[in-house]
Amino acid sequence: MRKSEIHAAESVACLDKALGELKDIWEEIGIPEDQRLQRTDAVHMHIKNLLDMMIAEEEGLKKRLLISIEACRKEVTSLCSELQVQECQEEDGVTMLQLEKDLRTQVKMMLKEKSARQSELKSLIQQDQDLCDILCDDLFPIHPERVPSQQQLQNYRQHINTRNQERERRHAEFVGMKRQITVLMEDLEQHPDTSFEKDAVCEDEDAFCLSVENLSALKVLLHQLESRKAESGALCGSIRGRIEELWEMLQVPEEERESLMQNTRTSTKSRLNTLQAELQRLEELKEKNIERVIHTIRSEIVKFWEKCYYSPEQRQAFTPYHSDDLDEEVLREHELELERLKEDYAKHRELYDAVSTWSSNWTLYQELEKKATDPSRFNNRGGNLLKEEKQRVDLQKSLPKLEKSLKAQIDQWEAAHCKEFRVNGQLFLQYVEDQWDQHRMEKEREKQERQMKKMKQTEEDLLYGTTIRTPTKRRLAGTPTPGKTRKLISTSSMCNSTPNTTLRSICSSPSMRPPLSSSKLGARTPGRGRTPRGLERNKENISHLSGALRTMAASPQRYYSITSVASSYSEFARELSNSSKSNVKAGVLNSTITH
Repeated sequence: MRKSEIHAAESVACLDKALGELKDIWEEIGIPEDQRLQRTDAVHMHIKNLLDMMIAEEEGLKKRLLISIEACRKEVTSLCSELQVQECQEEDGVTMLQLEKDLRTQVKMMLKEKSARQSELKSLIQQDQDLCDILCDDLFPIHPERVPSQQQLQNYRQHINTRNQERERRHAEFVGMKRQITVLMEDLEQHPDTSFEKDAVCEDEDAFCLSVENLSALKVLLHQLESRKAESGALCGSIRGRIEELWEMLQVPEEERESLMQNTRTSTKSRLNTLQAELQRLEELKEKNIERVIHTIRSEIVKFWEKCYYSPEQRQAFTPYHSDDLDEEVLREHELELERLKEDYAKHRELYDAVSTWSSNWTLYQELEKKATDPSRFNNRGGNLLKEEKQRVDLQKSLPKLEKSLKAQIDQWEAAHCKEFRVNGQLFLQYVEDQWDQHRMEKEREKQERQMKKMKQTEEDLLYGTTIRTPTKRRLAGTPTPGKTRKLISTSSMCNSTPNTTLRSICSSPSMRPPLSSSKLGARTPGRGRTPRGLERNKENISHLSGALRTMAASPQRYYSITSVASSYSEFARELSNSSKSNVKAGVLNSTITH
């Protein structure tokens, strides 16, 4: 049993007890029955009114609860519609009072959510408005009076973040372009003219509208300034090149050139003005020194003729070069010709450089070929002979490869320009072939000269006798050959024992040493046990020596040493016979015998 039922039973018991006490009191007092009935009716009425009043109050409470529940239900439905959320299902078996409390709590929470969403929406709209003022864009499409959903708020937040990133990007782009524009304007000495330029350059960075149109206009302005600077730079470069040409023509001192270079290290506008003033001054000076300028240009033209391999006919075609009337018209024609040659060389420089490389390698190869046939090359020191021979072999292998590569380049060039490529008036391949032919003819001519010289020498040897010519390395005077020191010692001893004073004096002098053939002949004596039969076999060598002595006597300038030794073969043989019959030991004249 519930406590409320127990309390109700207790109330009934209290009422019965109270009525019983009233009845007892009435009995004791002796109140009549009719008065008792009245009094009982009064108690009944009083209790009944009190209970009715209490019941009415509870009925009112119930009615209020029902009204509240109905109102809360309506409000919940409305808030769910505004907040775009799904309504919660009511629980079964819930009392009226609990239901009203739950509905009131739900309404309170939903109202709080609505207020939070509206506050966030207001804040986001304010941020969006500020960004739109800066970026000049449209607002996010959302109704400011309606309660946004969570998805709408999330999309709005992402939109604001994207707009903030775009603002930072545009601001950084604007700041970078503003700095470049400021530097370019200072370099060009240009001031902002239009209101847009003043807003972009002079105003605060945060006050500038970062719209797409403004940034595009700013890019156009930056591109214009860069174009002006590039044009000014190109103009300065061309003027500087012309000034340097005039400096070379007029032979301007280096001090004046350095002074001008110091003055041009300023802004582009000032540098351009300075260069234009210097160019005007040099042009006026050129007109005053026109003859010297023309001669200088002519020397430059000759250099480019050489670089472009112009033939004599092509050079003769430029008639002003040979003119003696040096006036402004001739100067202008020379300048135009020099400019044309420079353009032609710059346009086909790669091909000309390749031909120049082949020409330099060809010249070096010819020089090495000449050195290879020079007998004096054996006198070198430091291994140059080996290096030169290796270089010559490398060139001999690389020249055909280079010619093949050049042929491919020339074929490609001729196909592109629809004309022939000529070197010194000839087709390049014909020019190369002629150079090789001339080289072969030159080698053949040198070979024939050597053969003729050899034949002539052979005829002289047959006519006057044989002379052994051994190429020797040049030595210092007085320095004997290391391998023949002992032979020289024995020969000098033989000469000292000979009664001929002239022979003694010649043998003792290193500068008047007799030829190798005669020294060997004098050193070989019968002292080593050689029989007269062996001596007879040596008569042929002695006869050759006699012929050589006669030849040397006929050429006193070349064989002065032997001429001074003996005036005739008979005298020499007599002295040799006397020395062999003397008491000298047999092994004295042989330098190979040790003592």
